[in-house]
Amino acid sequence: MAGRFRIFGAELSPYSVKVRAYFRFKQIPHQWIIRSAAVQEEFNRYAKLPIIPLVVTPSAEGLQDSTLVIENLETHYPENSIYPTDTTLNFVSTMLEEFGDEWGNKWMFHMRWAKEIDQLSSARRIAQLTLPDADETTLTAMTEQVRQRMTGRVWFVGSNEQTAEQIETSFYRAAEQLETHLGDRPYLLGARPSFGDFGLWGQIYNIWTDPTNCAYIEAKMPNLLAWIQRMLWPRIEGDFESWETLEPTLKPFLRDQVGGLFLPWTQANAEAINRGDDEFSVALNGHLWAQKPQKYHAKSYAILRQKYAALNSHPELNELLQKTGCLGALAD
Repeated sequence: MAGRFRIFGAELSPYSVKVRAYFRFKQIPHQWIIRSAAVQEEFNRYAKLPIIPLVVTPSAEGLQDSTLVIENLETHYPENSIYPTDTTLNFVSTMLEEFGDEWGNKWMFHMRWAKEIDQLSSARRIAQLTLPDADETTLTAMTEQVRQRMTGRVWFVGSNEQTAEQIETSFYRAAEQLETHLGDRPYLLGARPSFGDFGLWGQIYNIWTDPTNCAYIEAKMPNLLAWIQRMLWPRIEGDFESWETLEPTLKPFLRDQVGGLFLPWTQANAEAINRGDDEFSVALNGHLWAQKPQKYHAKSYAILRQKYAALNSHPELNELLQKTGCLGALAD
């Protein structure tokens, strides 16, 4: 794919910055275009859906869905691969990418629109990106419109009075676990970024850009902060580690966050969709979680299960998945 790509995105879109970080890592020539009213006509020309990021290839093909974009590009740019050659590590990376996109997005969306200080900050930035030449009166009105629209959508990620504490507890516990894990390595799986880094980072980077958690991370999480900043321009600093060296600090994260919360949730979500339910509930760590089903997540969960099935019951991986509570949602 010779030539320059164009990425239509936004700094406040975790999936947009995820893709941009990948382009930067691979040193693929590209133009970063902030989606705004000024470029909407061009965006519509290539986009199949009204979502970002939109990647336009040198051959004028429009690509969407950050996971599929990266997987597609990795086949064309295999050098400095984001996929570990070790089967176990590669599937761990795949799970972390899926976890970031689907559960990490609950953290980001809830945190961004739960408190007034973060609502106002984010809504103002979105208004400025959408209407960069607007006067103050227009910006103020647009900010309030964005705020009202987005706070009314938090139900979509499962954020409500019942789940708010669960989401926040999950994030702050995950931040502590990542702070410990990243104390001994620059990236999640060692000294080079993996697929999992990009998926998880896009959400946490956006959390860091909002006032409340920017203050929290910068005051208490130096290793997590260093990773957030490092992933803006990721580079290879060495090799992937082995599971043996990663296990002491990564296993608790996989057990508590992926096996304990995300996979039971996504399995229950898929089952609810299969039944045609309008709402579902599931017990997560002894607390009831209830929300409306999310169709896209059922699709990505099915793909994750397919990727696991293709490995033909890899013994080392199965042992890891069993110990972290992940196996049941993938193998049954």
